[in-house]
Amino acid sequence: MRTPRRVGWRWPAGGPPATVGDWLGFAEVLYARHKLALGQVADSAHDEALYLLLRTLDLPLDSDARVLAHRLTAAEAAAVETVFRRRVEQRVPAAYLTQEAWLGPHRFFVDERVIIPRSYFLEIIPGQLPDWLPRRGAGVTRVADICTGSGCLAILLAKQFRGARVDATDLSPAALEVAAINVRRHRLGRRVHLFQGDLLASLPAAAKYDVILSNPPYEPSALVDGQAPEFAAEPRMAHDGGRDGLVLIRKLLRQAKSRLQPHGLVVLEVGGLRPAIDREFAALEPHWLATEDGTDCLCLFHATRLA
Repeated sequence: MRTPRRVGWRWPAGGPPATVGDWLGFAEVLYARHKLALGQVADSAHDEALYLLLRTLDLPLDSDARVLAHRLTAAEAAAVETVFRRRVEQRVPAAYLTQEAWLGPHRFFVDERVIIPRSYFLEIIPGQLPDWLPRRGAGVTRVADICTGSGCLAILLAKQFRGARVDATDLSPAALEVAAINVRRHRLGRRVHLFQGDLLASLPAAAKYDVILSNPPYEPSALVDGQAPEFAAEPRMAHDGGRDGLVLIRKLLRQAKSRLQPHGLVVLEVGGLRPAIDREFAALEPHWLATEDGTDCLCLFHATRLA
């Protein structure tokens, strides 16, 4: 964590903010003035600042517009100022300030040991993934989440395929400590099993999977070197995919050849690597899954092509 840098606060002309609405407007000014990076919790300064306000004040996240008129007590104002000073001066990601992250309706514990959950798999796992499986996934018995981090995708898989065992791996023992917290909180300890090791190498040797899913590190190292402080606050190993971003993806696909059922699938989230994957793995016929925002950054490989 970088050393705090005391920022001179320029309060609005009328003095320090008094209400939630006042603080929201002031926070948006701070976000713009200090060029804070977004995308870990929300894509707009308004949404992230409102989230931090509601969480700090212990107000419901689904509060209506009337909450903007809430007048802060002295203690509440001090707490809010502390949170926004940490966000601005130390560039602490919002999710680390609240120690939580949301994927749809699902809440996960997070801290600096793991990358903050944000994944297109939230829409794909219940939406398109079952369509690629026999009987729309009704017969799925075993799935794997590789590079699980906080365990969020392993938990989503367990909720989707309710008769399946989920094996989740990560190279980082610290990340697995967080994943264990989330597995316990979601009461999935009997079905989600955590393994420490390199991709699929740590999984039970005889296991064959219906689905191997991963949101692996895929950013080229040079890009990681230049990340904004908020993203640099996350574990580098969760971002760094090597010189061209494909180092771990190549290894995972090699390992997956012998670990899939005949109808099995490998599904990867790969950011901006679509051209590189289409070029290098053309013979494997990657299929790209459509996302609501048109990013289409998830690719699917069928076991028959990997073999």
